[in-house]
Amino acid sequence: MTIRPIRKAVFPVAGLGTRFLPATKAMPKEMLPVNDRPLIQHVVEEAKEAGIEEFIFITGRHKELLEEHFDEHPELQSTLKARGKDSVLKKIEDLIMPAGALFLTRQPKPLGLGHAIWCASKLVGNEPFAVILPDVLVKTAKGEGCLKQMVDVYNETGGNLIAVEDVPREEVNKYGIVSPGAIRGKAIEVKGLVEKPEPEDAPSEMSVIGRYILQPEVFDHLSAFEKGAGGEIQLTDALDKLIKTQLFNAMRFNGKTHDSGSRLGFIQANMAYGLDDPEIGARVEQLILEYADQIKGQHNVAAAE
Repeated sequence: MTIRPIRKAVFPVAGLGTRFLPATKAMPKEMLPVNDRPLIQHVVEEAKEAGIEEFIFITGRHKELLEEHFDEHPELQSTLKARGKDSVLKKIEDLIMPAGALFLTRQPKPLGLGHAIWCASKLVGNEPFAVILPDVLVKTAKGEGCLKQMVDVYNETGGNLIAVEDVPREEVNKYGIVSPGAIRGKAIEVKGLVEKPEPEDAPSEMSVIGRYILQPEVFDHLSAFEKGAGGEIQLTDALDKLIKTQLFNAMRFNGKTHDSGSRLGFIQANMAYGLDDPEIGARVEQLILEYADQIKGQHNVAAAE
């Protein structure tokens, strides 16, 4: 079996960011910062570590800042150099995309995640590719990023692969849930996908977290433009059809997800990444403990009254 390498990654970034309004009225939600980097940079760096060579952004209106973030900024770079801010200059230069690496295409209407992925079909062509949802950050403990872990498993198995994370049974109705089969090493056979099942109907607690390695045949199913849940073209529906005809596995990864597309998840992500920052981590921990003491004190006063 010939396993073709994963060279391309698709980033659906056309969303309106309604959960963060009014902050995202003029600024793409993917530019919201988690610690010292915007969301989009976190996931692009994850893809680079996994060996991705071509980065495909599925954009919408008012998303120009995403492209600008990865472009040269001569005035800023020369100013940093003149002021001797070499460490900051290196951070800026490291994020600049080389020529021919960044591609953008538009999703003209918000017709669903499946439709957004289909918009990349001509740029992907007839080769396997990764999909990364920027809303979901996966924080690993000083190890390999989630997509790198997936690529390592894919290079052994081929086929299609999704990353999964166990969630409490009472919360399965918030996620796409895997119906699992045989386990072979780190690869778990996927027999089916169920979108947001009720707890009593869920085939497992393994939730799909927004990292995919897919074969190009998925575009054949997406091109039918069949509408699913919410009247949108769902990626899950196309994957469920792919499962019936191709090898399809899931894998648990080393790390923890942060749903940074929600306000609470965004705050949690900032705390988690801030705690790990070598420059400010100790102070962040101190601040969290101080706030915890204040909250306990307020609760004690309230209870005494």
